[in-house]
Amino acid sequence: MSDAQQITLLVDGEETKVTTGTTGAELFFERRDVVVARVDGELKDLDQELPEGAEVEGVTIDSPDGLNVLRHSTAHVMAQAVQQLRPDAKLGIGPYITDGFYFDFDVAEPFTPEDLKTLEKMMLKIVNQNQKFVRRVVSEEEAREAMKNEPYKLELLGKKNEAAEAGEGVNVEVGAGDITIYDNVERKEGTTVWCDLCRGPHLPNTKMISNAFALTRSSSAYWLGNQKNQQLQRIYGTAWPTKDALKAYQERLAEAERRDHRKLGSELDLFSFPDELGSGLPVFHPKGGIIRKEMEDYSRQRHVEAGYEFVYTPHITKGHLYEVSGHLDWYKDGMFPAMHVDAELNEDGTVRKPGQDYYLKPMNCPMHNLIFRSRGRSYRELPLRLFEFGSVYRYEKSGVVHGLTRVRGMTQDDAHIYCTREQMKDELTKTLTFVLDLLKDYGLNDFYLELSTKDPEKYVGEDAAWEEATRTLAEVAQESGLELVPDPGGAAFYGPKISVQAKDALGRTWQMSTIQLDFNLPERFELEFQAADGTRQRPVMIHRALFGSVERFMGVLTEHYAGAFPAWLAPVQVVGIPVAETFNEYMFDVVDQLKAAGIRAEVDTSSDRFPKKIRTASKDKIPFVLIAGGDDAEAGAVSFRFRDGSQDNGVPVSEAVKRITEAVRNRTS
Repeated sequence: MSDAQQITLLVDGEETKVTTGTTGAELFFERRDVVVARVDGELKDLDQELPEGAEVEGVTIDSPDGLNVLRHSTAHVMAQAVQQLRPDAKLGIGPYITDGFYFDFDVAEPFTPEDLKTLEKMMLKIVNQNQKFVRRVVSEEEAREAMKNEPYKLELLGKKNEAAEAGEGVNVEVGAGDITIYDNVERKEGTTVWCDLCRGPHLPNTKMISNAFALTRSSSAYWLGNQKNQQLQRIYGTAWPTKDALKAYQERLAEAERRDHRKLGSELDLFSFPDELGSGLPVFHPKGGIIRKEMEDYSRQRHVEAGYEFVYTPHITKGHLYEVSGHLDWYKDGMFPAMHVDAELNEDGTVRKPGQDYYLKPMNCPMHNLIFRSRGRSYRELPLRLFEFGSVYRYEKSGVVHGLTRVRGMTQDDAHIYCTREQMKDELTKTLTFVLDLLKDYGLNDFYLELSTKDPEKYVGEDAAWEEATRTLAEVAQESGLELVPDPGGAAFYGPKISVQAKDALGRTWQMSTIQLDFNLPERFELEFQAADGTRQRPVMIHRALFGSVERFMGVLTEHYAGAFPAWLAPVQVVGIPVAETFNEYMFDVVDQLKAAGIRAEVDTSSDRFPKKIRTASKDKIPFVLIAGGDDAEAGAVSFRFRDGSQDNGVPVSEAVKRITEAVRNRTS
C-alpha cells in the first residue's frame, strides 16, 4: 500500500495509519460498544470518513456522550412509532435529557397510558428491524421539501440563524453548520421508512437500542417552551445500554418516589402547603419546626465560631434600592410586582403627594451593603463577615414551583463578606472549606464544584474585573482538589460563582452552597474603606449561601435520609414503650432522665397493643426505641430497639442515657 493511499490519525492517543476514506465504523470494527466517534473534539456518526491528522476517540454506549446518543436515537424511534399509530401527528422537537429523552407532538387527542404501552411494542418492532440511521446533508430548499408536511420543522428552519436564542431544543435540530436529515432506512430493501430534521449524531442502527427502554409518562408542553405558543403533547422515555441498567434505573425511580419529601412531609407531619396561602408558600408544623430549628441553631453556632456577625434586614424596600443594585434591570421577572404606597390624593382625585413602589426583597445583598455603608470603615475591620437568616421572595412561575425545593417564599442563610483585594483569595479558600465541612456535618459527603462564568448578554462591570474574579475562583476551586465542571454563561449579572454540587443517597446531584466573587456591587453602592496608607479603596464582596435556602435544604435532607433523620435532627429522638401499662411509671422515669439530659423523648401511653406501638415507632422513623418490662424494671435497665429492627437487651438506664446523649452530641446516628 503506498503512502498516497494512507492517512495518519491519532486514535485514542496513539498514532495510527489507515486507508484514505476510512470511516469510524471501520476503525472501531472490533469494538461493538462504540456508537459514535469523537473527531477533533466533535461527535460524529460512525459512517463518516475520517480526515487526515484527526484526533479520534471511540465513544462507548455507556459513556455520558454515548448514553445521550442512545437516548436521542431512541427518541427518533419513538417518533416513528407515534406517526405509525397516529399518522396525523406533527413532529416537534425530541432531544435527550438527563437519564432519558422526550419528543413533542401536535396531536388531536392527548396520549393515554394505554397509548404508551402500544407505542413501546411498536418501538420494539422497529428496533428489531435493525433499521440504519443514515445522515444526509441537504440544502434549505431540500430540507423544506422533505419537511413540507411538518409545520414545526419548517418553523425551525426559519430559526436556524438564531438557534441558540430561539427556545428549548432548537439547537438539537438546526444548530450551526450544515442542515442534516436523518433517514431511518429499512435494511433489506434499502428504502427510507421515516426521517427527521436533526443535527445528530445517532447510533449506527436501531438494533443497538435493544430492549432496554421504556416510555415513562406524557404531559402537555408549549412549543419551544413559550406559553404564547401552541400547546403540544410530550412523551418522556428512558433508554439504557442493558436491561439490568434499565431495571436499576427504574428501582432508583421507585425509591425516589418513596423518598419524595412532599409525601414524607405529610406522613411525618413536618410541613404542608395550604391552598389558602398560595403556591410555593410552605408552613412548618411543630415536628418540622424542630428539625428546622436544629439545622439553623447548629449553623448559627458554626458561624459564630468562624467569625461571622449577625444582622437583620426588613422584608420589603423602596424600589430605588434595587435600581442601584441592578436587580430591577436584570432580575425583575423573578420579583413580585411592586406595591405602590404612600400616595396622597386631593378631594378631586389629583395627586398631592406621589407614592412610591416597594418590593418584596428577592436578595439580601443590597441591604447588607447599606449596613456596610452606614459608617466609615477601616481596613482593620476587614474581612467583615455579615450573616443573616433572611426571608426573601421570588416570583417562580407556577409550573416551576415544586414542594420545598422550589418555593416563592424562602429563608436564605445568607452571608456577605467584605475584604481587600489581597485578602480575597484566602477568604474564598476559607469560605469554601467552611461550607464543605458544614455540609458534611449535615450528612452530605460526595461533592464536585461548578464554575459559572459571565453571560455575555447579561452582566455589569468591566471585562477585566470579570476575568480577575473568574481566574481567582478557578484557582480556589482547583486547589480544593474537587472536580471542577464549567458552567459557561451561568453567572449572576454581577459576578462569577462557584457552586457546590452534592450527591444524595440515591446519587442525585443537588446544587447546594454558592460562592460569588463580586467587584461590581461595591462600585454601584460606592462602598469604601480607609486603607493602611490613608487612601479610600473599594472592598471586594463575596456572596455566600450555605443551604441555598433553609426550605430547599430541608427538602433535600428529607429525601437524602428518606425521613429517617439522624438522632440530632429527629423531632422525636426517643420513644419509650412499656410492655404493659404496669410499667408506664418506670418508663416515665427513664424518659425524664433523658429529658433532663436535653433529649427529645416521650412515652407511648396510647391504648394500642405493644406490637402496634413498635410498628408506629418504626413508621415515624424514631431513632431510638426503649422497651421495658418486668425484668428490665427489676434490673434498672431497658431494651434498645434500633431502626433496622435489631435490639440490645438489658442495657442499664444510665448506660442508655449516655449512649443516646453521646450519639446526639456527636451526630453519629
